[in-house]
Amino acid sequence: MVKLVFSWNIKPNEEMAYSEFVNQEFAPKIMRLGIRLTEAWLTVYGEGPQIIMPGIAADHESLQKVLSSKEWRELEERLKTLVTDYRVRILTG
Repeated sequence: MVKLVFSWNIKPNEEMAYSEFVNQEFAPKIMRLGIRLTEAWLTVYGEGPQIIMPGIAADHESLQKVLSSKEWRELEERLKTLVTDYRVRILTG
């Protein structure tokens, strides 16, 4: 398995649009593509990204296939209109 960690901050005044997008499009579609989101964290106190969202892919090859797909690029671009400081880290053990 390969773990991904997404992180970002929600743009001011985009909270409602962000929430709708993540719950109705981003999460369901990313899971359909083959990345299982394992949890989501909201930073309420202290430094760091506002949202941290880990996920798991079956293996490095399937992850690369997802990340190079048109559907992923479209999801990522839509997310970037609603957030700042977007990062994706790929972790292997």
